[in-house]
Amino acid sequence: MATSRAALITLTALAPVSWGTTYAVTTEFLPPDRPLFTALVRSLPAGLLLLALARVLPRGAWWWKAAVLGALNIGAFFPLLFLSAYRLPGGLAAVVGSAGPLFVAGLSVLLLGQRPSARTLLTGAVAAFGVSLVVLRAAGALDALGLLAAVASTASMSAGTVLTQRWGRPEGVGPLALAGWQLTAGGLLIAPLAFLVEGAPPALDGPAVGGYLYLAVANTAVAYWLWFRGIGRMTATQVSFLVPLSPLTAAVVGWAALGQALTPVQVVGMGLAFGATVAGQFVTRPSYTIGVSRGKARTEPGDVRGGALRR
Repeated sequence: MATSRAALITLTALAPVSWGTTYAVTTEFLPPDRPLFTALVRSLPAGLLLLALARVLPRGAWWWKAAVLGALNIGAFFPLLFLSAYRLPGGLAAVVGSAGPLFVAGLSVLLLGQRPSARTLLTGAVAAFGVSLVVLRAAGALDALGLLAAVASTASMSAGTVLTQRWGRPEGVGPLALAGWQLTAGGLLIAPLAFLVEGAPPALDGPAVGGYLYLAVANTAVAYWLWFRGIGRMTATQVSFLVPLSPLTAAVVGWAALGQALTPVQVVGMGLAFGATVAGQFVTRPSYTIGVSRGKARTEPGDVRGGALRR
């Protein structure tokens, strides 16, 4: 049991680790000032690929639910994420994501009826503080629009995470299909906006093509499948505490691949944020009433597999 739980956490954690490389790939390989096109290329091909593999379409109310989740997790999140990546230093663009556990805790009160424990709030604050130390040296490079985009992207994804757990999945539908629905819906929302605002696609060289392939396949299709798989088996709070791994990865990539130095203060911050991420996997797990589209409802502590959460 402990081994399978550790494997679940590790596999789910690969998603934010992968997302932490987004900033380096965006700034080093992709055309400048094309956040909407980048978001479109990252989401729609990945969604269509997962749909082809899953071969399952939404039914009934899941058409609008998939559209809402796709808008929050993809359609709004991706453009805002890339806008912040283009306008802020990599570490600073990612740091606001470390507040994700606090966003999720607040939204869980409204949407899941869960009151966060003092331990959850303290651990979330430590994670945010630790990540802030990692990017402390970049504080002088603040860009108001980029910072606002980073905050909005974190709020959007946090809302999507909580609603994904509240609604669960239809019976017989796996995380592969759920990820495909959302990526496709989000990509379709981004497409007209990208062409309206940014015009025709830019010319792409070899590094840009490679960068987009990496973002679409490993960074999006695989990562979001792992992410939604984790949301289906862990609490929203536990999943949200994995998000700080993204800015930590961005800092490590900046140090290892881009020659960005790490100060002792930043190393201490990384230790605090990573410790909070680990501690966040042991927060108190409340009981939920779980329903599926067919069959009887049941109550299980912290288990969200198989259906939609009900208060």
